[in-house]
Amino acid sequence: MRLRYTDPDCRNHRVALFDHDHPSQLQGQVALITGAAQRIGAEIARQLHAEGVDLLLHYRRSGSAAQSLAANLNGIRNDSVRLVRADLGELATLPGLIEAASAWRGRLDLLVNNASSFYPTPFGEVQTEQWEDLMAANLKGPFFLTQAAAPLLRASHGQVVNLVDIHAERPLAAHSVYSIAKAGNAMMVRTLARELGPEVRVNGIAPGAILWPEQGLAEEAKQTILARTALQRPGTPADIARTLIFLVRDAPYITGQIIAVDGGRTLQQ
Repeated sequence: MRLRYTDPDCRNHRVALFDHDHPSQLQGQVALITGAAQRIGAEIARQLHAEGVDLLLHYRRSGSAAQSLAANLNGIRNDSVRLVRADLGELATLPGLIEAASAWRGRLDLLVNNASSFYPTPFGEVQTEQWEDLMAANLKGPFFLTQAAAPLLRASHGQVVNLVDIHAERPLAAHSVYSIAKAGNAMMVRTLARELGPEVRVNGIAPGAILWPEQGLAEEAKQTILARTALQRPGTPADIARTLIFLVRDAPYITGQIIAVDGGRTLQQ
């Protein structure tokens, strides 16, 4: 039996296939994806699900979108998806996410640190609340969640994948705090690859122009960004999800690396 998952974000409407007669090597594994209800996180969920992975989908505010995604995926494979809600800035709640995986399936094979906050913080106007929020979502939360997950990940010889950003290396104007937080996230990938090896691999993906900010962006600004991109076009969430599948399924000797999926944006100034 072959199940087809149409990718609405991909221009050519390519499909991911899960063949029950020739199952993926990821079949039966369990993944926790943070910020999984929408955008890139939701596409990662769909692609992993197509590989036979059971999913814990974390969300904070997007309850309706999370429930819709879970219902869709559970309709394809019953009891393959559970929802967990938490504010990643509230560190005391993070072990509960890992306990949910242990109680449900008794294991955790993959942690995808995808959840993020993104908004401008012009230097000279930065408030401490903005600093705390951006650091919690992009660095502190992922770090302490990974620390909580480490025992289960070690037991399963599992993996961690962080969603970093090309602006971890090239700061984005008027987004100083976000860029600093993502730079820390990039170092987290490298240092935890050392700390958690050899049992656990830790890698990152740094998206470029994949989705425009939820708060909107002027058309002129979009065209300026694309003009500085070698491929002269935006990517799609499927580009990120396929890179993640490569890292977790096909790259057993890669750890501590961050793959830029940016259409060549970082080739230019």
